[in-house]
Amino acid sequence: MFELASKVGTAFADDDADWASDGMRPQVRMQWLYAWNAEPLHRFLLRLTWGDRQLAEDLLQETMLQAWRHIDRLPNSPESTRRWLFIVARRIAIDAARARQARPAEIGVTDLAWFAGAIDVTEDVVTAQTVRAALPKLSAAHRAVLIELYFFGRSTDEAAARLGIPEGTVKSRAHYALQALRAAIGRTDGE
Repeated sequence: MFELASKVGTAFADDDADWASDGMRPQVRMQWLYAWNAEPLHRFLLRLTWGDRQLAEDLLQETMLQAWRHIDRLPNSPESTRRWLFIVARRIAIDAARARQARPAEIGVTDLAWFAGAIDVTEDVVTAQTVRAALPKLSAAHRAVLIELYFFGRSTDEAAARLGIPEGTVKSRAHYALQALRAAIGRTDGE
């Protein structure tokens, strides 16, 4: 992270007196600021974040971004600029800590399918009992098609082959069998 700082820092070591002159381009001044201040700021932010490197680097980046936004208004002396950077870094760290306290803790998404209590079989049992009570009220042809399709899970083609009837007949019987089943369940619930 700080390789650029050491390269840029040695390049500007000779120009220490002229580091903030009005003729210095903002990009060059920012490179110089980073070279001379990034490492001490990072150590300071590590202490403020209780050793959280990633957070310290994020805060350092935000501090340098603030410096870039105000590059033309920064103090001219290196000491004053460093003081300004440390004040900004401290304020950014405080704001980040407050933001973390204000929002709830982030947790991973839990797959609720793994919890046994999340599955309610009561409704399935009631449905199965209701259908079982209504099936004898259907004709034998309708009952056979529904059993092949829904209880054994066969396709219409497979059900047609097992029942010895055309596939179209299986589809139409399934349609009318479901209507009859709905009517029979309605009578079962009303009884």
